[in-house]
Amino acid sequence: MRDWGKWFKAAGVRAIKTVAQTAVATIGTSAAMGDVNWKLVLSSSVLAGILSLLTSVAGLPELEE
Repeated sequence: MRDWGKWFKAAGVRAIKTVAQTAVATIGTSAAMGDVNWKLVLSSSVLAGILSLLTSVAGLPELEE
């Protein structure tokens, strides 16, 4: 990989999208059960973001030439 800036930007965008998707899913599930557990929402979302970044180490299709 030649351009770390492009990688960090692409990986960051993916991670932010993953965090948002996880938060929405967790809030929706918690609301359906009657109570939103904000600690669960936050911890699940942060973990999903970290896993997204780690997965991006294997490669990002949008950066392949």
